[in-house]
Amino acid sequence: MKNWRNTVIALALAGTGIVGGAVGAFLFGPGAATAQTSTAAPSAPAQGGAGTPGGNFDPSRGGHTANGITEALLSGDTASKVTAAAQAAVPGGTIQRVETDAEGSPYEAHMVKSDGSRVTVKVDKNFKVTSVDSGAR
Repeated sequence: MKNWRNTVIALALAGTGIVGGAVGAFLFGPGAATAQTSTAAPSAPAQGGAGTPGGNFDPSRGGHTANGITEALLSGDTASKVTAAAQAAVPGGTIQRVETDAEGSPYEAHMVKSDGSRVTVKVDKNFKVTSVDSGAR
């Protein structure tokens, strides 16, 4: 009788361990890591809509909102002109994205300088650089 009881307890503990491991793998396994890393910003400008739902802002997709204005990614000739102005202001820098600006300028370019620091280059309607702000996202 005691052996039977020990067997049942051992099976129950093993089952609990298996279920716990499955839940842990689901919550914290490779799928969860992939989901977290999938929002990392690429080094080149990306096209797309607003940030991701749930407050996880994806800066590579534009969509930052400030002052009641949602920024939009630039394309075509405007994007080319803003890119050229920003690259002239930050030689050797890499453009992450170019977009409208919700905080003062018509346009802005988010860049990573050659030393790895981040800057935002503000550009006016005539495609002239008005400022280079360090520490930007």
